[in-house]
Amino acid sequence: MHEILRMIIEFMTVGHIMTIIYVLNFIIALFVIFVDRKSPTATMAWVMILFIVPVVGLVFYVVFSQNIARLKIDKISPDEMRINTYIREEQIRQLNSVHLANYSAILDKWKTMVMLNLDYANSYLTANEKVEIIDDGRLKFERMFEDIRNARESVEVCYFIIKNDNVGRKLIKLLTMKAQEGVQVRLLMDAAGSKSITPRMLNAFKAAGGEYAYYFKPKFRYMNLRINYRNHRKIVVIDHKIGYVGGFNVAKEYVGLKKKFGYWRDTHIRLIGDAVITLNLRFLLDWRYASGKKVDFVETFKNHPITESDGDIPIQIVSSGPNSPRQEIKLGMMKMITGATESIMIQTPYLVPDDAMMESLLMAAKSGVDVRIMIPCMPDHPFVYRTTLLNAGMLLEEGAKVYIYENGFLHAKTLCVDGEVCTVGSANFDNRSFKLNFETNAFIYDEDVTKRMEKFFERDLKYCREYTLEDRKNISIKEKFLESISRLLTEIL
Repeated sequence: MHEILRMIIEFMTVGHIMTIIYVLNFIIALFVIFVDRKSPTATMAWVMILFIVPVVGLVFYVVFSQNIARLKIDKISPDEMRINTYIREEQIRQLNSVHLANYSAILDKWKTMVMLNLDYANSYLTANEKVEIIDDGRLKFERMFEDIRNARESVEVCYFIIKNDNVGRKLIKLLTMKAQEGVQVRLLMDAAGSKSITPRMLNAFKAAGGEYAYYFKPKFRYMNLRINYRNHRKIVVIDHKIGYVGGFNVAKEYVGLKKKFGYWRDTHIRLIGDAVITLNLRFLLDWRYASGKKVDFVETFKNHPITESDGDIPIQIVSSGPNSPRQEIKLGMMKMITGATESIMIQTPYLVPDDAMMESLLMAAKSGVDVRIMIPCMPDHPFVYRTTLLNAGMLLEEGAKVYIYENGFLHAKTLCVDGEVCTVGSANFDNRSFKLNFETNAFIYDEDVTKRMEKFFERDLKYCREYTLEDRKNISIKEKFLESISRLLTEIL
């Protein structure tokens, strides 16, 4: 056998190898066109890269283009489906029969958006008592760690990134302590984002009674070929009463302790109310898939019904992922943008939306809406940042305003419209979040919360410089070329 392999290797030339690669790329191209059913733009991008740079194209396809749409990630039982259908249809009936202006003028105005998220994204409308906006990493962890210390029943934690540093280890130590006290503790981590947290690090946590799981765990720890399709959510639910969702992960850079980024500007929210129940259901769906353990949603619905809160802040928790073609968070954001009549404020580390979202922003700007977008001053992904600047330039030409945050790294993911409705969560304003990652956002229909979110935006303007058309005129030919190449790659990466 070894002799045969040696003869084959000696016989093979570079020409033979390239022929094999081209044949493989041709087969992959046919698969992309006729089976994979990607968008036309993404399909053309893949075909071009497969044949223009065949070796790179083959590697990129293996690493970036797994299709998981056929995986039954959010599979639910018939009993769970009946409960879900009943709640959704009952809410739709109430929305159609009740004059919402008696409850909330804002909710009445944005009724069609509520219906979109309810019927299309399967997102229940909930009443809530409190929404606390947290814009600083140190404050976020202080508040969250204190809530975890006070937990009496359960702590459920899901993060894209937990690192083996002082912040990550502090969280694991605290969760271990709560498990020792008899609190049910579940820890869900993305296998790629949290790869530095090894099972050995969690021995004490597991021995104390804690449970953990990795989302999309590879068969071989250091051979994770799935770079796309990550669980990018950041969800914490404590005692079914307190919930956290937003942009912060768990590592020292998120509290401003990494020199490369400096101060880390992000946004998280702390919730009290029925939205926590729907946030918890999202966690449990992910937990059931990743851990393979049984979760009784029927019992969960009975013990924690979505009817208890006396709050007056309407919220919908909307999730999306590559296992569904619907892009629920993107459509919710587009509905906000196309419904804007006065102002749109966006904070995002990446401005890489698809054509439909760009057209929505361009239309808003051309309609006289005050469109303001804030982006970071430094890249954590260079080719994505180049595309961000290219898209910023396109929006500037139509009257939008763009600001570059210079007080560290801007990682906040917020959208505010007309001082009435806002969204915050894990989803960036880019194709990766809309199509390739699992994300969760809170859509909030409340003037007070939205105004508070806008005040954070306006405060951050003090640390920004305006990006102008003059800046665009002064970029070099080399940068223009790199921007164009980067824009092409964002369709497939």
